[in-house]
Amino acid sequence: MPTSSASTTDSARSAASGGVQSLERAFDLLERMADAGGEVGLSELSASSGLPLPTIHRLMRTLVVCGYVRQQPNRRYALGPRLIRLGESASRLLGTWARPYLARLVEETGETANMALLDGDEIVYVAQVPSRHSMRMFTEVGRRVLPHSTGVGKALLSGFPPEEVRALLGRTGMPAATDRTITTPEGFLAALEEVRRQGYAVDDNEQEIGVRCLAVPVPDSPTAAAISISGPAGRVTESMTERIVPVLQQVAVELSEALATPGAAPTA
Repeated sequence: MPTSSASTTDSARSAASGGVQSLERAFDLLERMADAGGEVGLSELSASSGLPLPTIHRLMRTLVVCGYVRQQPNRRYALGPRLIRLGESASRLLGTWARPYLARLVEETGETANMALLDGDEIVYVAQVPSRHSMRMFTEVGRRVLPHSTGVGKALLSGFPPEEVRALLGRTGMPAATDRTITTPEGFLAALEEVRRQGYAVDDNEQEIGVRCLAVPVPDSPTAAAISISGPAGRVTESMTERIVPVLQQVAVELSEALATPGAAPTA
């Protein structure tokens, strides 16, 4: 039977890396299921991956037995509960790996640096390096906030389609944290358009009066992530924004490249 082009590519990649082809295929299927965002059928996975149905069936059966995939009553497949523990551990490690890059941000900007992820409909802070100033901002690692009133929330959601953003806002609501908080979907979507245009997001007294935050997404992150600096509005001024944003963007790119390097923990 002829070998598919996808199988040939897999074989060449596995041989070059010294890896195990079946493992590479299994993880590729898990990522395709995650991208699908719901249930998938074997024929859909075969069409998208280029692998033959018997191979897909064998791999999925193994993943089901291990608990990483669940077969639904309708015979379609969904990601399994055992992945939750792996995801939680990986998120904690992502914060650990980011700390050297956040430390560089503090050194170059003088302000507190944060990293945040989108977890469901909420923003969760996974890492922070505090400013050395006596007056500084502090956000507890693990804190969860709604996206619409934060710079990292704007940075993260700027890459999402408008209809997905509207759906998220509909689920969370848009309560006002201050009198500067954006509280309408139209206003927030306009703010996201501004983020895409200028390449960074601003929280200008929207989460807390007297605090200004600048944030950028981490490009090509394995999960939606953003980094930011925050400080008193009297220090994080418009003129300082012009100096800080290029530093934020450069560090985000370097962190992205480090996270994409196979088999190595990122170091700044």
